[in-house]
Amino acid sequence: MNEKQPDTQIEEAPPERKFPVWQSLAWILVIGLLVILALGLIRAQKGPVGVGEIAPEFTLTTFDGEEIQTIDHSGQVIVVNFWASWCKPCEQEAADLETAWRYYQSRGDVIFLGVDYVDTQTPALAYLEKFDITYPNGPDLRTRISQDFRISGVPETYFIDRDGRLAYIKIGPFQTLDQILGIIDPLLSE
Repeated sequence: MNEKQPDTQIEEAPPERKFPVWQSLAWILVIGLLVILALGLIRAQKGPVGVGEIAPEFTLTTFDGEEIQTIDHSGQVIVVNFWASWCKPCEQEAADLETAWRYYQSRGDVIFLGVDYVDTQTPALAYLEKFDITYPNGPDLRTRISQDFRISGVPETYFIDRDGRLAYIKIGPFQTLDQILGIIDPLLSE
């Protein structure tokens, strides 16, 4: 007799699905961009640095190639002025800032630093020559310094006290030399 054998079906496992490498890289890229965007939004919501906060430390490479680190000037009053050659309000205060610099320069306890914002070298150097500016100035390469201070535009001036804290922030141009001296003198007597 022929006994019929039951049909046995062998189920094959479904083929393994491999995640293509390009899809993995695409997901990594998307996640990386989202992280960068989130960090930018968080930074933007912080607003500008505030009075009383520790001032951001930075290195300014001047147009002459000298590197000035703010950490090397602790114990001094530091005046950081953000400007640009294309900025008309910056021109209003340029002479007064230079006069204030020359007034304090021989004392050795005040340093002025000019940070040229989103500019090109030729017009920036022409600006410095036009206003006979002698305190150290340099470009804000890749806007790192202005991002650390979270500036909103130019001109902006930050006064850092002897303890490294922001003592005063001036958004917009100074109107008189006395305004500048009136901020620095009290910081020197502290």
